[in-house]
Amino acid sequence: MNLPPDKVKILCQYDNEKKWELVCDQERFQVKNPPSAYLLKLRSYLDQGGVSRKFKRRVQESTQVLRELEISLRTNHIGWAQEFLSEENRGLDFLVDYMSFAQCAVTYDMDSLDNGTATPDKSVEDLTRSAGNSPIHSASKAARSLTVRKAMRNSRLVSQKDDVHLCIMCLRAIMNYQSGFNLVMTHPCCVNEITLSLNNRNPRTKALVLELLAAVCLVRGGHDIILSAFDNFKEVCGERSRFEKLMEYFSNEDSNIDFMVACMQFINIVVHSVENMNFRVHLQYEFSHHGLDDYLQVSDTESQREVRLKFTESDRLLVQIQAYLDNVFDVGALLEDAETKNALLEHMEELQDHNAQISSRLQESEREALETVSELEKHLIQTTKEVELLKESLRESCVQVTILQQREIEREIERERERERQRDRDRSAQALAELEEKVQGLVDQQLIRMERSSSGHLDLHVIPLILPVSIHAETEQITTVDGPVAPPTSVVPPPPPAPPLPGATEVTAQAPPPPPPPPPPPPCPTAPPPLPPPLPGGGIALPPPPPSVGMAPPFGGMHDGHTGNRNKKPIQTKYRMPSFNWQALKPNQVAGTIFNELDDENVLGELNMDAFEEQFKTKAQTAPADVGTLRAKVAQKIPSKVSLLESNRAKNLAITLRKGGMATSDICTAIETYNQEALSLDFLELLERFIPSEYEVKLIQNYERDGRPLDELPEEDRFMVRFGKIPRLVQRISTLTFMGNFPESIQLIQPQLNAIIAASMSIKSSSKLKKILEIILAFGNYMNSSKRGAAYGFRLQSLDLLLDTKSTDRKQTLLHFIVSIIQEKYPELQAFHSELHFMDKAALVSLDSILQDVCALKRGMEVTRKEFAVQEDNPVLQDFLTSNNDLLDSVVEDGKTAQDVYESTVEYFGENPKTTPPSMFFPVFVRFIKAYKQAEQENEQRKKQDVLSREGRTGPPSTSTSAKPEIPQKQVPMMPKLPQMDLIAELKRRQVIPLVREGKDGAIEDIITALKAVPFTARSGKRSSRLFCDSGFSDESPT
Repeated sequence: MNLPPDKVKILCQYDNEKKWELVCDQERFQVKNPPSAYLLKLRSYLDQGGVSRKFKRRVQESTQVLRELEISLRTNHIGWAQEFLSEENRGLDFLVDYMSFAQCAVTYDMDSLDNGTATPDKSVEDLTRSAGNSPIHSASKAARSLTVRKAMRNSRLVSQKDDVHLCIMCLRAIMNYQSGFNLVMTHPCCVNEITLSLNNRNPRTKALVLELLAAVCLVRGGHDIILSAFDNFKEVCGERSRFEKLMEYFSNEDSNIDFMVACMQFINIVVHSVENMNFRVHLQYEFSHHGLDDYLQVSDTESQREVRLKFTESDRLLVQIQAYLDNVFDVGALLEDAETKNALLEHMEELQDHNAQISSRLQESEREALETVSELEKHLIQTTKEVELLKESLRESCVQVTILQQREIEREIERERERERQRDRDRSAQALAELEEKVQGLVDQQLIRMERSSSGHLDLHVIPLILPVSIHAETEQITTVDGPVAPPTSVVPPPPPAPPLPGATEVTAQAPPPPPPPPPPPPCPTAPPPLPPPLPGGGIALPPPPPSVGMAPPFGGMHDGHTGNRNKKPIQTKYRMPSFNWQALKPNQVAGTIFNELDDENVLGELNMDAFEEQFKTKAQTAPADVGTLRAKVAQKIPSKVSLLESNRAKNLAITLRKGGMATSDICTAIETYNQEALSLDFLELLERFIPSEYEVKLIQNYERDGRPLDELPEEDRFMVRFGKIPRLVQRISTLTFMGNFPESIQLIQPQLNAIIAASMSIKSSSKLKKILEIILAFGNYMNSSKRGAAYGFRLQSLDLLLDTKSTDRKQTLLHFIVSIIQEKYPELQAFHSELHFMDKAALVSLDSILQDVCALKRGMEVTRKEFAVQEDNPVLQDFLTSNNDLLDSVVEDGKTAQDVYESTVEYFGENPKTTPPSMFFPVFVRFIKAYKQAEQENEQRKKQDVLSREGRTGPPSTSTSAKPEIPQKQVPMMPKLPQMDLIAELKRRQVIPLVREGKDGAIEDIITALKAVPFTARSGKRSSRLFCDSGFSDESPT
């Protein structure tokens, strides 16, 4: 269907039914006439002789034929247009010849008006020589001069119709194809004839020509062709300088705005679409020489009032004029700007240096402030702890005073009880004395007799008396007391308790007085022997257990690890097999594993591996090599020196030693003396990988025990022998690495700990932040309490949701409303973020990693202390420990303080410190502060917009003329006055080479359409050229 890309996209969006209708319509479409029919008629119109009546009858049909030809070139498939332009038909040549024939009389008549009378023959020959290269004009000048008068008459007949305009339309349709555009550009006369069409009397035709020429300027290579055509125009029309006629038409045209717009657009493009800035100034001067600047600039004279009014009536013309004025270069201003460029650059360098110094001082001040704040916070924490200890001591003292007072009261009560018991004892003693007197009286009266029995008991015997008969019955009932005297009914009270011991002051006032201690128990007849003293861990010393079954036997009973495994023979296969890239275990690693119980040889004996070899053999097969032959070859390749190290390990060690650039003895001596200056940290870290393993140590010992010379070993092995003899090699390497990394580790850890401490304390102690959270809690409960019930708090992640909760009109969020409330009701809270310090720095800290680094420093320092205990005469270790012990203790204390402060702060805000690292906790506040500031700015902008809208409603209505752009009364400057820095950026942007549209299908139509929507400016030329390439072009204002 020969559709451009933008139409193809639209077609693809249709449904299948619509697409099928379009296909059917395309199939029903029939070409009315072939290209030869139109060319035959054009040949007949080119007849410059003959009878004028016949020509008049033929020329009546020319306009209709050209109109149909334009429609066919524009609507028919591309094959029709290619046939029209083919070498056989030469349609472009005939079309150009006809257009030249149609307008030669117009050019002659206009030239006659300018130059007076002229010889018609010569004039026509001169005016038509531009088409002299055409095959149609191959006749001699003599033959042409015979029919020149008839040709001039026929040309006037044609020029009175729209044939020239239709020829331009046909050429425009041809140029819309890439192949047609290339033919037009390479044709010797086509562009020249299009340019000569500017002499046509029809303003519509001239506007069409200028639009087409402007579009050609924006195609790659087209600008030079257009300038060459205007050079030909100057030569043919007898201009004194180029563009003279064009400026004359533009200055004298008053009635047709479309022509003036097209003319101004062409001038803008032909001047400012070139890449060379100097050439652009040259072209600009050509039009200035013809009076363009004087014509565009408006003066205050009465004669120019009408011009200003006329320009003001057309917005399109004003836009094109303004686009040209925006692109104009003021060379004088550019020269002044160039002279000030060096001064500006020097000033900019000074500002950059000053800015760098300020930034450096700011970073230093920030670091010092962080350290100061951290120290103050730590001092505050320590002071707070001391205050808490003093408060606790005061509370304990108050409790002691209370206890002492209570005990004094108890003692007073006890003394009162003692006095009461004493009085009771006195009364009891008095009653006993009276009782004894009574008993003694009975004894004296011989009524009773007291005797002491052999058991020590006191017996009372009543002496019988002879009484009268009346009382005989009663006296018989009196019996003799044989047992001991019964105790009296009133029990003697116990003795008073002993006074409290001096060490019993800790007994609380509520506790009752302690009972008297019981008597000591009798000693045990036999006591077991005492147990042995316990161990420090609290257990009882036991004899050592026997060795476990899995433990290795003593050194004398060790055996080689290979003796426990059978030697496996290599398997000889018929075909070469691919490799199985597994990670095999060494023989000494199999002991005690499941593989020690497996027998793969038995499995291979049970299976037939022929099928396996057939399916898995490699494609390239050669005779399998004999194992013995391979061993012989390997033995031949063995170097003269025997290596005790594994090959890759030996190679890596050799590379490391070359990087160190030191002799073996120097390296080992530096390690033994802890010489940090001789050994770099990177080299030490590499050497740490090559500490000899137990297996390598045994190989070296066996080699030396055999008495073999060390010269037979490679350099790497000799280094390993010397390296392995350094006492406590692992500890020395670790100590050296630790000592080298210690300063850098402290510098990395300390600022991060300070940031955690300062940020945590600033958040926890911020009263303004607390109030803002209170406001947010109030708003949240107000919104949710009726549905979910009141909340007592919220998670900090809820602060991010303030931006998601929007108002009914979706114009503001809950955060915007809270910000406005704070500004109105709580203005003192607006700067709450000034109380929150070092949030961004603390958000980057991994507290767990820092604490692990602190523990690693403690372990490293402990290893260093142990090394110094072994070598107390080493000055390097002594100096290191002396200067860094206190520093490490301070860092350890800061680490504990940072952990405690952070955990207390996180718990203070209702979060779990175990699941909330600093990278999650502090960014919440960073995002909230950023969103709060953004909401403040948006609220201010909304207020300004509301004020402007209210002023616009209350202000006077604007007139229709005020909305139109107009040229100011004063002289329009050739270049807008920009600030110096903006001017430099503008010059750099103007020096960028603009993109040029390639001559592809549909390029001319796209450019013409786009230029009607967006005027070309040098600043947007690059963008506009890009827009021309886009199918989805959208209108946008020039910049």
